[in-house]
Amino acid sequence: MAGLYLEEFQVGHVFRHALTKTVTEGDNMLFSTMTLNPQPLHIDFDFASRSEWGKPLVNSLFTLGLMIGISVHDTTMGTTLANLGMTETVFPKPVFHGDTIRVETEVLSVRESKSRADRGIVEFEHRAYNQKGDLVAKCIRQAMIAKTRAA
Repeated sequence: MAGLYLEEFQVGHVFRHALTKTVTEGDNMLFSTMTLNPQPLHIDFDFASRSEWGKPLVNSLFTLGLMIGISVHDTTMGTTLANLGMTETVFPKPVFHGDTIRVETEVLSVRESKSRADRGIVEFEHRAYNQKGDLVAKCIRQAMIAKTRAA
């Protein structure tokens, strides 16, 4: 697996993830309907055309999931034991169909578990940007990460 173990994370390191994704109408529609979110700003082109945006907005929870998903290969693939929480989640600019999202992840803190010797907690700040360089999402995430397995 490509994921890093607890001991491999360094506070202050910024991962600039190579993987990007252009968000499609299908992504937004499928996610919104799969999560039973009937918000017309996401799924009703006529309604959205009369909004301040003039077109549908991508569901912000899709943006959040995409942002964290893009980070997985470089950071936690196969080494995450649990997501513990997300805080300070913000969406400063909207995402629209056709926007291409890139992500960077900064390691904010690393600590060993106080109760389990085989793991620890890493706190990440994930930041997502559109193709124009606008910050479209940000969150702080705490994840339980495995320590290196003894040989």
